[in-house]
Amino acid sequence: MALETSPDAPAAVRTIANGIASWINQLGAVWVEGQLTDVSIGRGTTTVFGTLRDTDADISLRFTCNRRVFEAVDPPVTDGSRVVVNAKPNFFARRGTLALAVSEIRHVGIGELLARIERLKQLLAAEGLFAAYRKKPLPFLPHTIGLVCGRDSAAERDVLENAKRRWPAVAFRVEYASVQGPAAAGEVMTALRRLDADEAVEVIVIARGGGSLEDLLPFSDEGLIRAVSQARTPVVSAIGHEPDSPLLDLVADLRASTPTDAAKRIVPDVREELDGVRLLRERGLRAITGWLDRETHALAAIRSRPSLAAPTTDLQRRSDEVAALLDRSRRTLTHRLDRAGDDLTHRLASVRALSPKATLERGYSVLQLADGTAVREVGQVSPGDVLNARVSDGRFDVEVQQDGK
Repeated sequence: MALETSPDAPAAVRTIANGIASWINQLGAVWVEGQLTDVSIGRGTTTVFGTLRDTDADISLRFTCNRRVFEAVDPPVTDGSRVVVNAKPNFFARRGTLALAVSEIRHVGIGELLARIERLKQLLAAEGLFAAYRKKPLPFLPHTIGLVCGRDSAAERDVLENAKRRWPAVAFRVEYASVQGPAAAGEVMTALRRLDADEAVEVIVIARGGGSLEDLLPFSDEGLIRAVSQARTPVVSAIGHEPDSPLLDLVADLRASTPTDAAKRIVPDVREELDGVRLLRERGLRAITGWLDRETHALAAIRSRPSLAAPTTDLQRRSDEVAALLDRSRRTLTHRLDRAGDDLTHRLASVRALSPKATLERGYSVLQLADGTAVREVGQVSPGDVLNARVSDGRFDVEVQQDGK
């Protein structure tokens, strides 16, 4: 029950500590899952001290157990082992500390770990974190590559040496982090965020060598998976060997089977690219040469045609045809004019032969009455009539003297 206290009647520290201890000590033993860290055996004692850390949150509890209990576990447990312990909470009033008194330790079964990873995988897949549309393309030739790996690790050497062997000018920014143990996921997330914030970094590689399922558990951590899915920079997963498949492989923009494979996937091989450029240049040269040859032959064929080989020949032929037609038309016109002239001459001669004037020129005359009527009969005139006589060169009057009868 609650203590009756006031500023004038406060409770002593021992009272509060003993009350907390009394309440906690009433709790029974519980099974607790966690990861062992900071394990040590007290000098001159048979007590093992350590910390039991939560696998998904930054929360931990101190624990103690008998050395025989600790060493009875088969296979032996060490720092980083994931275990289930049977323990009773104890509060030490004198030191004001809480610890778990462990009476039994068991390894977490591989089957249980796999089942948990599978449940997390299904949850994250349902949220769309593994969807293909979220994958960002890698740059063809990144100038600066971010690398998250363990310090002085084989994975670091594999990535750096193979990448520089393929493209010597490539630059790296390396962030070191624990790649195994309870702190690994948090350190990898911190390194990832640093590299993602660097504008110069164009792709990030998270690399680690192979290991057991327990060793690779940090790379199936939910927090790390979500951090990778939110990264602005493309992320390459290069964890373990080909059979290893942490959840990081599913959320990464590219999964490499090994750190060496990652180096081959993120930078091109300068020799291969130079060979490709050479082949393309040769293909381009052959294509241009072939095209020029075809066009040259086509031009030669066109130029060999009579119309282009001797262009004046056709013009001369046409000119000759025009001249011949002109000469023919002139001859035809001249002939027709000559015929027309002859015909006109004949007609003129006929007209002249039939003309009264020609008759007059032969000595005839035309007599006309005063009204202009030609005298055709004697009976048309009487003595004393004045007639007008028309001859070939003029006119004159004559008087009828005697009747023609």
